[in-house]
Amino acid sequence: MYEFRMPSLGADMKAAKLVEWKVKPGDKVNRGDIIAELETEKGDIDVEVFEDGVVDQLLVDPGNKLPVGTVLAIIKNGGEEIIHEVKPAMKKVEEEPVRKERPEISRPGYREQPIEKEHRVRASPLAKKVAADLGIDLKTVKGSGPNGAIEKADVVKAAEESKKEKIPKEVVFPEPERKATEERPFGMRQAIAAAMSRSNREIPHYYLQTEIDMSKPLKWLETENQKRGVKERLLPSVILMKAVAKALNDVPELNGYWQNDQLEIKDATHIGFAISLRQGGLIAPALHHVDMKNLDELMHDMLDLTMRTRSGKLRSSELTDGTITVTNLGDRGVETVYGVIYPPQVALIGFGKVTERPWAENGMLDVRRVLTATLSADHRATDGHRGALFLEALNRYLQDTENYE
Repeated sequence: MYEFRMPSLGADMKAAKLVEWKVKPGDKVNRGDIIAELETEKGDIDVEVFEDGVVDQLLVDPGNKLPVGTVLAIIKNGGEEIIHEVKPAMKKVEEEPVRKERPEISRPGYREQPIEKEHRVRASPLAKKVAADLGIDLKTVKGSGPNGAIEKADVVKAAEESKKEKIPKEVVFPEPERKATEERPFGMRQAIAAAMSRSNREIPHYYLQTEIDMSKPLKWLETENQKRGVKERLLPSVILMKAVAKALNDVPELNGYWQNDQLEIKDATHIGFAISLRQGGLIAPALHHVDMKNLDELMHDMLDLTMRTRSGKLRSSELTDGTITVTNLGDRGVETVYGVIYPPQVALIGFGKVTERPWAENGMLDVRRVLTATLSADHRATDGHRGALFLEALNRYLQDTENYE
């Protein structure tokens, strides 16, 4: 048997709320199966199990917010039994509304009026935030969660129904433009701030940059996309991700974690891909086994990951498995990116905007499409020499269009 604990879904996570169990006692589970849903500052996350077995006990009821490491369930896997004191399922703790004490009044003819019981709306923090953004009164929303608690989906449904009632079917209004200064979710900003503060406090960063002539790779991409339908076309980001994975095979020290005062190089290449959220904030879920996939597979996985990230449908492994991170701000007009490493990773690759620049080669001057690539690396794990070899390999693989996969 083994204990299934509240997972840590990043260096910035301290606790999470158990929203729903996807299994019940007696269910058989295999490695990678989703067994629970958690509510975190980064959104609702599907949590996977990492060993085969049978669910023996669920120790926590949905609705509880618990710290990382809390035992949530017991799963039988046919191995040696652990010593574990079996406790009844942890029930959701409800906060009783505070009542004010009333003075005793004993004058003749006085009759104390009954105190009206306070009505308390039970809703998740995320549901409250969405309701405030959409202008929905939670008292009018029917909850579908545990014990009638209001969840995010209930608020969204109520907003859609309210909109249908107010707007005639034949009238269509354009979607309002999102303000550039719209406030970002406070919880996510706190989480990002905690992780970045830790990174700057603990990691001795060093930075390298190089300019890469992208004329040949982009010409190959344009020619290749002319042979494809619109849905099968490739984006430049896919070529960059594949080249990063190949370069990591040459300099594997950048693909790993700094833990327990030593470098742990990872065999698998799971590249975290920075994705901005429409409501604000940033998440870098991992694309798994990038070095083993061809460009079409990477394109499919990248689009799928982006869509699920923005709709709040990530899996826990996608938040925890990243061995290095890539951020691309070229579409925002940024030419050079100096990133902050996400612990416990030891490197981050930044790509900027492709610009036309004068380029001298073999004594000839030409105008080329140039990309600035930067490396932010942990000086405890590598040095500038190894970092330079990585950028050199990155450029070499990008120019080798005959071996694109």
